[in-house]
Amino acid sequence: MSTPGPDEIREQVARAYASRVLPVLQRAETVEELPLVDSASCCSPAAPAENSCCGEESLAQDDVVISRIADLYRNADISDLPATVTDVAFGCGNPTAIAALEPGQVVLDLGSGGGIDCFLAAKMVGPAGRVIGVDMTPEMIRLARKNAEKVGASNVEFRLGEIENLPVADESVDVIISNCVINLSPDKPRVFREAFRVLKPGGRLQVSDIVWTRPVPEEIRSDMEKWAGCIAGALLESEYLDHIRAAGFVDVASVATEYPGGKGIASAAVTARKPAASEDGCGCGIC
Repeated sequence: MSTPGPDEIREQVARAYASRVLPVLQRAETVEELPLVDSASCCSPAAPAENSCCGEESLAQDDVVISRIADLYRNADISDLPATVTDVAFGCGNPTAIAALEPGQVVLDLGSGGGIDCFLAAKMVGPAGRVIGVDMTPEMIRLARKNAEKVGASNVEFRLGEIENLPVADESVDVIISNCVINLSPDKPRVFREAFRVLKPGGRLQVSDIVWTRPVPEEIRSDMEKWAGCIAGALLESEYLDHIRAAGFVDVASVATEYPGGKGIASAAVTARKPAASEDGCGCGIC
């Protein structure tokens, strides 16, 4: 079985996440008031069983590798977020927890989904700051914009686009966050080059993602369903970090925690920095 091409991968991933978000989007468009999330809950009860994305059962099935919302956001205040935000929170970490965001900063979320990390980041940067979410799935963008209206997040905007071709101006962002999304891209080196382009000098890349701690079995790499499940497209941790360095970043570091029974699959908290203008070298990621 051959490895699928980039267009086939993007189509499969977009279709998979659109199917997961549609039930929640339909609720958001037809119900005026929705209950706030129970922070002890797991994934959306409206999601079909085959799209389950919680805990160790997923690992046993080599499906989507993420943890319970209550675990991911244990130290974050999500009590004021509606279920239409948390029901589509597919992730493997809490990037806002490692980003150390400050008031007034501009934050970019790669693969923003229903907007949970954007809304948490918006609280941290305050009214003087701004948060931009980018997602390639139109259904996700529709839902995220409705969620922004519901929670009154006036300093958050959502843009439709691919993370390999960011609809964001050069050197306009202070911090980039992302939660279990970059592994879905068929062109990760380009993602990191785009991240480097839009960051201001001295800006930070602080993401959570799925990586492998051992070589990926070929039968998994070529499995289209496992691309959408965050498994097939994940890189070796060392390869992932090498691509970030090749894009021009410095101070690249990762703390990876292997899932129990994950057979080499790990959640990694990755940090890197774009060199400041005053630092030696051109900082262009090319020379």
